[in-house]
Amino acid sequence: MLRLWKSEAVASFDFQAFNAGEYNRAVDDKVLSETLSKVLYPNDETEVGKRLRLCQQYFFVSCSLQDMIFFHLSYGRAIKDLSETFAIQINDTHPSIGIAELMRLLVDEHKLEWDEAWGITNKCFAYTNHTLLSEALEKWPLTLFSSVLPRIIEIIYEINRRFLDKAWSHFPGDDARIARLSLIDETGDKYVRMANLACVGSHAVNGVAALHTELLKKTVLHDFHELFPDKFHNVTNGVTPRRWVALSNPGLTELISSKLGDDWLSNLETELSGLQPLATNSAFQRKWLKVKQANKEALAGVIRERTGIEVDPASLFDVQVKRIHEYKRQHLNVLHIITLYNRIKHDPRADITPRTFIFGGKAAPGYYMAKLIIKLINSVAEVVNNDTDVAGRLKVVFFPDFNVTNGQLIYPAADLSEQISVAGKEASGTGNMKLSFNGALTIGTLDGANIEIREEVGEENFFLFGLNAAEAADIKSRSYNPRSWYEGNSQLQEAIDQIASGTFSNGDWDLFRPLVDNLLNRDEYLLLADYQSYIECQDRVSAAYGNRKNWAEMSILNVARMGKFSSDRSIREYCEKIWKAQPV
Repeated sequence: MLRLWKSEAVASFDFQAFNAGEYNRAVDDKVLSETLSKVLYPNDETEVGKRLRLCQQYFFVSCSLQDMIFFHLSYGRAIKDLSETFAIQINDTHPSIGIAELMRLLVDEHKLEWDEAWGITNKCFAYTNHTLLSEALEKWPLTLFSSVLPRIIEIIYEINRRFLDKAWSHFPGDDARIARLSLIDETGDKYVRMANLACVGSHAVNGVAALHTELLKKTVLHDFHELFPDKFHNVTNGVTPRRWVALSNPGLTELISSKLGDDWLSNLETELSGLQPLATNSAFQRKWLKVKQANKEALAGVIRERTGIEVDPASLFDVQVKRIHEYKRQHLNVLHIITLYNRIKHDPRADITPRTFIFGGKAAPGYYMAKLIIKLINSVAEVVNNDTDVAGRLKVVFFPDFNVTNGQLIYPAADLSEQISVAGKEASGTGNMKLSFNGALTIGTLDGANIEIREEVGEENFFLFGLNAAEAADIKSRSYNPRSWYEGNSQLQEAIDQIASGTFSNGDWDLFRPLVDNLLNRDEYLLLADYQSYIECQDRVSAAYGNRKNWAEMSILNVARMGKFSSDRSIREYCEKIWKAQPV
């Protein structure tokens, strides 16, 4: 069952306020109440936005928990057996307030003793961490939290008191560790730490790729791993082949089924590898490339219709569609585009493999730098796409309104999958899997699930570049100076100087100044350190794409070896490792 919650006012109209001439106040309650479920995740840069977001989290979590309890009791089951009916998986920290809310429901509403209620809560909840970024490990200002949810903060204080008593017994005298473990951050302004609440209140904690889980244990959740080592697991993400191949790419599905039958969609781990012997079959390669070409022609038509940009379906479709974030490094991709553009400007007859660069994704409402990256992509596109020297060899497209529906158009048409986050920051990624399942080859760093994808498809079928996680951490620990990388690379220097001097902003020197200053003075995500390796790797991609027979072989092998990344395997591992649920 899918539950969708909507908030409504108890009374839609205050007649007394209306009669007093206070017409706006007459409908205030209705407007405020219904705002809760109008837009999820409002901009939380402002105090009003923070309050609304906290209210939303509590509202949706409480609705769901009350519905679970109602469902459970309606079957005549005892409240103490709630964990036999429901496993509650917290995806990142947004719903972790549910741990305190379930305690409130059990203690206040169902009159259970604290220890019994805590045992039920701990058995029900498990926590999946999806990011190593500190910004996503939610912390709520204590004053805000207390004013919005006074009973919940009382419960959190009690959870914390009991938890820290136990932590003291494990780490006697280690004040610094106890302070880090506490659910309340008291290092300055006081905050409620939601990731800490999730770790304390859940019986299991998992990461979503092998590297991610190891980094969780070593970094952001290190203290909790030392206290609760048996709680930690890895469940590498997966995606469903029913949507991301069968529904999105019927041509490829039909071709695979013609060789493997129809069972492969439900048995990817055992069946899909049957494609491997066909990877060198010339007739099958031709059919494979024909399916890809049809998908590219279909996407080219949609791009023309929605953006007015004409792209060549015979060009290499180079795709980066995902959330816009500095660590995902869409602007590193842009630096490559500018580098190719400059090669053509310096020599209009330069041998450049024709490429269509396709971007898509959303930036968080209050994330200024991410929005500036979107602006940069579109500004570079405007220059490159209209320069007669380029003569159609390069096209840049920012596909509007990227979502699941549009993803179903883009993934099947991709030749190259850009997975270029700085190593050690991406938890897993699932776009990398969707693109690989549709025959795109990956250019990427050793980050997130890229590592496992490369292990499965073979290093010869993966375009690897850049620092690994250990090297990235090491270079940052040694007073990384991005400006020295800029000064030591003429291609990089030229590209950044063009951005800075207004080449892509109609002469406006100020538009991209924050982006340029950030790269030259901080470069937190090591674009400049990885730039040369990335450019050299992209040159290898261009050379490989020129050999169509070899490219087809790599693409077929890529798909044939992706069976591990089906969501069927992921769900089975959750059942076995975390939910302890048996097949029925």
